[in-house]
Amino acid sequence: MKKTVRLYITGVVQGIFFRMFVKENAEKYNVKGFVRNLDNGKIEAFLEGDTNDVEKMIELCKKGPKHSQIKNVEIKNERFQGLKTFKILHI
Repeated sequence: MKKTVRLYITGVVQGIFFRMFVKENAEKYNVKGFVRNLDNGKIEAFLEGDTNDVEKMIELCKKGPKHSQIKNVEIKNERFQGLKTFKILHI
């Protein structure tokens, strides 16, 4: 089964390679979508793929890379879009 979610991640997450951490793991788990910094200090991640792989990505985002301090991960279910790649977007 496929799963698609949008995450809003808050805490100490910008400027510490969080986006690259998400991209590298998404490629490892064959998850498609994007990640980007938001103006309000949060990180937004849009993830879609096999349910188990997306669940692994959610858990990784809750932990973050070294030096990150995750305070909250808001998860919203989204409609599957059939994306083909995973990108780091810039506002």
